[in-house]
Amino acid sequence: MYRAVLILPLLANAAMAQTLDDRHLPVVPRTPEEAARIAVVVAPTEEFTKPEKFEEKPGGAASVRARPTTDAFSIPSGNMAFEREADFKLGDGLFRKTWVPAPSSTKASDGLGPLYNARGCQDCHLKDARGHVPDGPDASRVSMFLRLSVPGGTAPTEIADYLATLPEPTYGGQLQDLAAEGHAAEGQMQISYSDVPVTLADGTVITLRKPSYSISDPGYGAFSPDLMISPRVAPQMIGLGLLEAIPAADILAHQDPDDADGDGISGRAAIVMSAEYGVPMLGRFGLKGGAPTIKEQSAGAFSGDMGLSTWLHPAPSGDCTAGEADCMAAPAGQEEGVRDGLEVDRQSLDLVTFYARNLGVPERRNLNDPAVLQGKEVFYSLGCTSCHTPKYVTNRLADQPEQSFQLIWPYTDLLLHDMGDGLADNRPEGRATGSEWKTPPLWGIGLTKQINGHGELLHDGRARNVLEAVLWHGGEAQPARDAVVQLSTSDRDALIAFLESL
Repeated sequence: MYRAVLILPLLANAAMAQTLDDRHLPVVPRTPEEAARIAVVVAPTEEFTKPEKFEEKPGGAASVRARPTTDAFSIPSGNMAFEREADFKLGDGLFRKTWVPAPSSTKASDGLGPLYNARGCQDCHLKDARGHVPDGPDASRVSMFLRLSVPGGTAPTEIADYLATLPEPTYGGQLQDLAAEGHAAEGQMQISYSDVPVTLADGTVITLRKPSYSISDPGYGAFSPDLMISPRVAPQMIGLGLLEAIPAADILAHQDPDDADGDGISGRAAIVMSAEYGVPMLGRFGLKGGAPTIKEQSAGAFSGDMGLSTWLHPAPSGDCTAGEADCMAAPAGQEEGVRDGLEVDRQSLDLVTFYARNLGVPERRNLNDPAVLQGKEVFYSLGCTSCHTPKYVTNRLADQPEQSFQLIWPYTDLLLHDMGDGLADNRPEGRATGSEWKTPPLWGIGLTKQINGHGELLHDGRARNVLEAVLWHGGEAQPARDAVVQLSTSDRDALIAFLESL
């Protein structure tokens, strides 16, 4: 049953209003008694001498045992019934599938590109965890790419403060650096770094790396002089279904666009038009909240990253434009009467969505370590929870038992925040300005190096560890960042220990 949970006058024009609801979920409404209990449970703690009740399970009953292996992010929800695991494994197979260009004798796997960034979902989301920056100028760019746009377009009248843009006229919405045989790639992302030293209060010098981006070897002529680019590293996949199950009302309750409480934090909801439902919805996924649901995020990746059609994006040439005539004219993997006439049929998209929805969040480590408890108190005292909201209780869901009514600890408000000039890509997307990013969840952050062999963080992987990521914070987070610089060595080490325990 689909039920709206909140109606808010979010538009600048008071005569207009929009309903942001949980129509994507089979929601069972909360009773007033449940709502009252939940308010007590999710209230910020003031006790830091011991762990909170259930804190060891950040994904609630869907949490999984923390494994000291590289597959720690690839385990199904811990509360999944045995009979549902078959769909998870089928989705896993599709997520790992290597696609090939059409025409091919492998009919079930053809239709790739012909311009693309990866040949499979797993190529970018390595081990269901983060991607990485290229190791050198000639290294593969798989798991990182550039979003492209130019000013212009028309904003949806239903969404206030929407910053309209258009895809680059020839190259589309993202730079595809790979191509099928006989086709030219769109170009190659180039990255150079300069050093930015930061001296901490105890005299420690941390050298940040500041990236600069350009595009070489354009395959289809010059880029627009108004080109805006945004680098993106593929994010981790764990806990997506739990984030999707947080009531929209609970996320919207954290908004404070005019900073009415005077704490310097003014989170705003990302609001996007849903391709599936045709109405404005809360943007929960993507680095700037560009997708409202896991299914829409997955369909967008099939189209943009691999040039594969789904019922939400039926064009067989993916992100190709009329300026790339050979791409538009290339054979498609779509076959009439087979797989819904699509390269990725509805069942396959549903299975991939089910898989992504059910990647379990590993349990916390070192929860009773005095340094971790000290670091948690530092985290709270610095105001980090103003954006990294610790916990929620998910919707009660009729047909999604794994995500239903779980106490979860993702450490995010899923809202847009101004992160300052240092992290700005200067490219608006939807309601997000060129300096705004959606707060990422912190669960699993301490396992990145174990799984991926690196500690690269932030939207473009510039931070090589947790401390560097913190030191890049600016804008609304500048006071907290400056307070970290002034911490004693003991408190700073404790803060890092806490973050790496998540």
